[in-house]
Amino acid sequence: MKRLLFVYNRHSGKGQIALHLSEIMDIFTKSGYDVTIHPTQCRNDAYEVVKERAGEFDLVVCSGGDGTTNETIKGIMDGGHHVPVGTIPAGTMNDFATSLGIPRSMPDAARTIMEGTPEYVDIGAFNDQFFTYVAAFGAFTKVSYETDQQLKNSLGVLAYFIEAIKTIDRNQHYRIKITCDGRTVEDEFIFGMVANSLSVGGIKGLAGNDIRMNDGIFEGIFIKRPATLIEFQQMLNALIRKEFDSPYFYYFKSSAFEFESDGTVPWTLDGEYGGSSSSINLCVMHNVLKIVIDKNKAAGL
Repeated sequence: MKRLLFVYNRHSGKGQIALHLSEIMDIFTKSGYDVTIHPTQCRNDAYEVVKERAGEFDLVVCSGGDGTTNETIKGIMDGGHHVPVGTIPAGTMNDFATSLGIPRSMPDAARTIMEGTPEYVDIGAFNDQFFTYVAAFGAFTKVSYETDQQLKNSLGVLAYFIEAIKTIDRNQHYRIKITCDGRTVEDEFIFGMVANSLSVGGIKGLAGNDIRMNDGIFEGIFIKRPATLIEFQQMLNALIRKEFDSPYFYYFKSSAFEFESDGTVPWTLDGEYGGSSSSINLCVMHNVLKIVIDKNKAAGL
């Protein structure tokens, strides 16, 4: 009998996994799997369990938000495993799952995993860490890991915008030198991100509209510090309209990025705190991870 490890976060979203757990287990069992379940107990628990045990199984499935998916995939990578991964979205944003066309209905997502095929997707290497779809610094990036979970549950995407408005400060900036594809720019930035996703923070197209999640290329968008309040408003308007050719932005497509700054810069990886550093090497890991999906519904593949 095939073996499946199911790791889930009981607290993601509104704890809806409790309403569907029995049906999900039935779907897995009817598909011929002997299922081992593990509800996460604390932060990084999914990472530790997957890193230690994934090699015992034919398939690893995680359920939670983007943070749980991040921990699971880091566990696969750091453990040196080659086991396919399935994901059942249960968080507030679920950007990664959305980009892969995975249904928001948890039972439907479980069926997709059982009926789908493993397909390669790119992930990112961030110094000695891995991330699944976005690494970011500056304005807005504290929102994901500092927003109260109850506020996320009750307001959803709106919670992020409420908190983001509180954090906007055009005077908070970082002077960073960015190198990619033989080009170097140095400027003062209030925000920057490197992403591999059709949706970031619940906003579709924030990294561009021609995203392919297995092309060996990530998209980088970096917002320069506005000099005046008028420029700040113009920058926000351009961002809302996704006018990436605006003079307020740098926009790159590359397989590798280098970041250097005079002081340390705090980063988030997949919406979770990723540490602070003055020197970052970020590169695409191509064809190293398989996600089970319905390829006919995966817009990003």
